[in-house]
Amino acid sequence: MPGCVSTPTDGRATDGWLDGDVTSMDYEELMENVVKAFEVAGVAVLAIGSIMALADATAALRREGRRSAYARARQGIGRSILLGLEVLIIADIIMTITIDPTVESALSLGLIVLVRTFLSFSLEIELEGALPWRRQRPPTEE
Repeated sequence: MPGCVSTPTDGRATDGWLDGDVTSMDYEELMENVVKAFEVAGVAVLAIGSIMALADATAALRREGRRSAYARARQGIGRSILLGLEVLIIADIIMTITIDPTVESALSLGLIVLVRTFLSFSLEIELEGALPWRRQRPPTEE
């Protein structure tokens, strides 16, 4: 691994992998990288999803008019936010469980999850127009 240089007793430098030293990246560093990956993925979902929603709304503006374009933009961006929040919650959970497992960080995670869950719930009601348990379910084929 580049940057992980060790010097054996004979004076030659190795990269750590050649001499069997595979502990150059410890568990905490690995988990920090996993958390960063989920955070990047969450932000990417927010950004790419919003861009795609706006592109879809622009196309709808040409075909169907302003009201339809506005509704499509709201729906698409709302769905992007919902999915992005879910991915960011995963990052927070991993960080709290693996990197900083203290009561303080667990309480902080609880507050973050509570706020994000409230936002997700509010967005879902806004997008669907009804409480989740009051939505019409399509008839099932039996």
